[in-house]
Amino acid sequence: MNFLMTDALAQSAATSVSPQAGGYSQILILLGFVVIFYLLLWRPQAKRAKEHRQLMASLAIGDEVTTTGGIVGKITRLEGDLVSLKIAENVEIHLQKAAVSSVLPKGTIKF
Repeated sequence: MNFLMTDALAQSAATSVSPQAGGYSQILILLGFVVIFYLLLWRPQAKRAKEHRQLMASLAIGDEVTTTGGIVGKITRLEGDLVSLKIAENVEIHLQKAAVSSVLPKGTIKF
């Protein structure tokens, strides 16, 4: 029975030393996660959001665009946050500017 007590004392002494030695390594691991999160998630998303804001600001009447729903049309009217798209002869729809996903090259759409 005496041999069990020495094992218990040896384990408690070993565990009391490791948290002091591992304090800096835990901080470095946490900082590593923050850096990885920034590089892989935050920065690319911010870059895409900035490009989309620039796209919204540069929209003009006559631009041929694609919407997030896959509709292709030509801008006929801009009113604040709304865009009117001509998608066929005598067919015009109204969308929010944020629904525009990309601008197509001129001459893509033939009506």
